[in-house]
Amino acid sequence: MKSFALAGLLAATAFANGSVALAEAQKYALDPSHSQIVFSYDHAGFSRTTGVFSGFDGEIQFDQQDPAASSVLVSFPVDTMFTGWEARAAHFLQSGDFFNLAEHPTITFESTDIDVTGDTTALITGNLTMNGVTRPVVLDSAMVKAGEYPFPPFQGKAAAGFVASTTVLRSDFNLGLFAPFVSDAVKIDLSIEAMAAD
Repeated sequence: MKSFALAGLLAATAFANGSVALAEAQKYALDPSHSQIVFSYDHAGFSRTTGVFSGFDGEIQFDQQDPAASSVLVSFPVDTMFTGWEARAAHFLQSGDFFNLAEHPTITFESTDIDVTGDTTALITGNLTMNGVTRPVVLDSAMVKAGEYPFPPFQGKAAAGFVASTTVLRSDFNLGLFAPFVSDAVKIDLSIEAMAAD
């Protein structure tokens, strides 16, 4: 598997260690306090409505000697959704019209291929599992920064930041109520920080 995000992590490690060489796979953990997903959709043509997911767990594993052994895995709980209006969040999460939290409380993404398109950009293909359904999606991704983390208590550790975007259809994940009056297509924008794991 080619790895753009993982190539970015290589750059972070090279910065921190003063060398490009890696003896073994390096694991980076996602920082849940500085990682989030913003989703947006059209509401009956009158407005663009947004919401946020947070509470990430996951890792990026990079093997310079064998890139095919690299991987990206991210998960987060559905109930971290924030919409800015309590009644809307309750409808999405508790009514049974959309998410089934009792049976499917977590959303996951696992990469299957990474196509490097530039020095800091890539198309990351992976399996998105949401509401009990798994579908392939492609993230249009870019590395924002790689280098030493500047703040205590992790000052000096290798870190990297990424952004990515994609569009999914709600109906693909059994979430399509009110489409097409409320748009089936949902735009997703991700911002991720990751830090070298101990």
